[in-house]
Amino acid sequence: MTYEEFTQNRIAHLRIQKGVSARDMSLSLGQNNSYINQIENKKSMPSLQVLFYICDYFGITPQQFFDEGDTYPAQLAELIEDMKKVDTVTLTHISALIKKIAEK
Repeated sequence: MTYEEFTQNRIAHLRIQKGVSARDMSLSLGQNNSYINQIENKKSMPSLQVLFYICDYFGITPQQFFDEGDTYPAQLAELIEDMKKVDTVTLTHISALIKKIAEK
């Protein structure tokens, strides 16, 4: 898969996860109503500036956007922010629980 295809597919995947239409996302980004649809249908690519806006829209960094191993970057980023607020003992328990769940 090329970077272009990854970018187009990633935008579609994250948009669906967020539960918004391509039209609503396009308008939220200040673009014409078919902008995201054109990207997802492989007819265009976002500029770098718009890609940064897209990352902001999803609440993720460009690094998280391009991390192929991170299927749910917005949820993971939110979880990490929440975990920064807990004490060490709680964090240790959460870590053990996640490791146990991941083993299954």
